[in-house]
Amino acid sequence: MFSLPVLLSLLAAFAAPILAAPAHEEPETQFSPAYRYDKHETNYRKLPKRSQLPRVPGHLEGSAWLWGDDDGLGRLNFLTPQRVYQSMKEVKTGDMVPLNLPVKLVNPPLFNRPAFNHTFMKFGDGTAAVLDEQYQMNTQTSTQWDGFHHFAHLESGIFYNGCTEDDIPGANLTNNHKCGIQEWAAHGIAGRGVLLDFASWAELQGLSAPAFAATNITFPQLQAVAKHQGLDLRNAADGGDIRIGDILLVRSGFTKAYVALTPSERKTLAELPYAAGPDGLHRFIGVAQSAEMVDWLHDSYFSAVAGDQPAFESWPAQGPLSLHEQVLSLWGTGLGEFFDLEKLAEMCKKRRKWTFFVTSAPFNVDRGIATWANAIAIL
Repeated sequence: MFSLPVLLSLLAAFAAPILAAPAHEEPETQFSPAYRYDKHETNYRKLPKRSQLPRVPGHLEGSAWLWGDDDGLGRLNFLTPQRVYQSMKEVKTGDMVPLNLPVKLVNPPLFNRPAFNHTFMKFGDGTAAVLDEQYQMNTQTSTQWDGFHHFAHLESGIFYNGCTEDDIPGANLTNNHKCGIQEWAAHGIAGRGVLLDFASWAELQGLSAPAFAATNITFPQLQAVAKHQGLDLRNAADGGDIRIGDILLVRSGFTKAYVALTPSERKTLAELPYAAGPDGLHRFIGVAQSAEMVDWLHDSYFSAVAGDQPAFESWPAQGPLSLHEQVLSLWGTGLGEFFDLEKLAEMCKKRRKWTFFVTSAPFNVDRGIATWANAIAIL
């Protein structure tokens, strides 16, 4: 018979190799150049991570132009009837929260863009009590979506899915309608929204996050915001709360800070001379351009991302990565700016629920570059 100490020693010796054995890991999926997205896909494991994107002949390195040569929707393709229907189950009270700023709030417009002009006129010969009106506007001056013709890959000058500047005015007659905002309008935008209220979290932490500086909202900070809100930023396949086709909204606090400015301060901000590069004078809070942020944004497979600030990303970019370049030109993900998230944040906090149904009706403008969002969250 073995003594108790000897028996324990033998058991430990047998158990050690078992405890030390590495966990079984599934081999990383390889995606061939022939791979194409399936808009009905529900399994994250069957979608390439950023590190797994196939090199397709004729496509830019790092691009995800995997919907076909004629595609102009990008990841908005994931907003299928099935996903829209499932997203409608987020509605619990029916409260509607418009996400659009007054069109003249950002006045004068930033980056020396022309101001919105609204004129009225009599209809016909003016004898009847019937009025018409006319808008002159730049789509970048209020709550809007950047379309896929707005921002190109910086080095090549190529837009999403191989479009060039020549495609827009019509020089290329076979391609001049590709990626125009009319494609978004024909499809529509509706799905499950997820709000990350960085501004409220930063205030609770006593964290300084100036709106009129190139303040970076980092990925670890967004993780902390999500945890505070009871969310897990991992995707559903990894046990998290993010689903394919979600629409991400990030509240930085920019709108609240801008509203607090005096007219003189707004004028000074708007009249800053524009200069490209990290030394530019226009400086705004936004999402950081780190590799881990870019990986997360890509691998989450959001259909669109938006924020309450002028560029969604911190501006100007301080490193080699540009979120506009990645999100718009390389992936085909909608990018929204100047969204009014103040009331939505209050309502979500009150409800202790940070997901909701969100809709947006883009302008139906052939070859449009961008569109006012006309967005509503329904709680």
